[in-house]
Amino acid sequence: MIKPSEFAKRRKQLMRMAADDAILILPAAPERIRSKDTTYPYRQDSDFWYLSGFAEPDAVLVLVPGRKHGECLLFCRERDADKEAWDGPRVGQEGAIEHFGMDDAYPIDDLDDILPGLLEGRTRVYYHFGRDTDFDLKLIGWLNRVRAQVRQGAQPPHEFLELGHLLHELRLFKSAGEIKLMQRAADIACEAQVAAMRATRAGAQEYEVEAALQYVYRRHNACAAYEPIVGAGSNGCVLHYRANNATMRDGDLLLVDAGAEYGNYASDITRTWPVNGVYSKEQRALYEIVLAAQDAALAQAVPGKPWIAGHDAAVATLTEGLLSLGLLKGTLKQNLAAGEYKKFYMHKTGHWLGLDVHDVGEYKLAGDFRELEPGMVFTIEPGLYIAPGMKGVPAKYQGIGIRIEDDVLITQNGHRVLTDGVPRKVDAVESLLAERLSS
Repeated sequence: MIKPSEFAKRRKQLMRMAADDAILILPAAPERIRSKDTTYPYRQDSDFWYLSGFAEPDAVLVLVPGRKHGECLLFCRERDADKEAWDGPRVGQEGAIEHFGMDDAYPIDDLDDILPGLLEGRTRVYYHFGRDTDFDLKLIGWLNRVRAQVRQGAQPPHEFLELGHLLHELRLFKSAGEIKLMQRAADIACEAQVAAMRATRAGAQEYEVEAALQYVYRRHNACAAYEPIVGAGSNGCVLHYRANNATMRDGDLLLVDAGAEYGNYASDITRTWPVNGVYSKEQRALYEIVLAAQDAALAQAVPGKPWIAGHDAAVATLTEGLLSLGLLKGTLKQNLAAGEYKKFYMHKTGHWLGLDVHDVGEYKLAGDFRELEPGMVFTIEPGLYIAPGMKGVPAKYQGIGIRIEDDVLITQNGHRVLTDGVPRKVDAVESLLAERLSS
């Protein structure tokens, strides 16, 4: 897990970037109602957690660079024996200072009285405007209270800046501690994918495979980083398929896109395998194209290469493969210029990965795609999706959806695949499935 000293280092770094006349305000994620009086499992806001490691709701982190009486302040729930008997222990103000390294801590109910005084004299406010409407209105009210005191000499802030502009650049580069957690999340997800392969059989339901994934996650004190996609046959052509309730048939491919979240860090893996254990001729031909596209993108995953280079390499390889099968006509150059591949491949080849499965961080700087640097983690996930009824496509290819996705860390000299614990190549996949069928 991340040490308190690392959270403190992050707060110091962010405050240096903001400078001494700023104030930074981050509310915790609220609890969300699932139905009537039951809530969804609580998950802390990623930005809030990145700076504090504090997992409770009803909290606000306030950073006041250069403040003599303490720069890092946490407003949180008070200890309450009666409520803790129902909902579990709370950290309280003393715990926030002792265990989380805060300079000071106050009851959350005192926020309305204290925050206007913290705003007074600050030039700039960094905050996620528009993310939480209720908190936006509270902040405007506190600002107006300071403005009302201008004739008495109060100095209200006059600049309001998006907190993510500073904070999300920090989050893009993973520390050694973060990489360790992400590798653990990836290892759990790899074990779960293998378990899903072993749970696949004709006549069973997609949700039975999902159950195999979820069992492995929970057995390792992890949870799903997002709703798993378990799509058999043409369901694999639906990019965000969620139903997971169809029957797996002999001759289908099964596309499973699933990741584990461990210590709040996400993994994200996709594999596509035959329900009966053997790829058909057409399935294998398309799969080999997607695999070659992923290898082409991986070759671009080195420091100094533009982020988009992997996508461009994958698209060129996919287009070449589609031309070789006769699913596209003309020259490679013509097809790339016209974007003809998009009817078979309609998404980018990857995304940043971290505390969120689609993690924060700019893909472009000053209008150009940024270069890859050590410490960045992202996915590489080319695919081909040939929906049933696609015009001009032979019936033997219709209903086939394939995606292969891995998590990749940029290192000083190249890259490291965090999710290499799941087979990708046809022979290795079929070999694992054969073990299942023989056991």
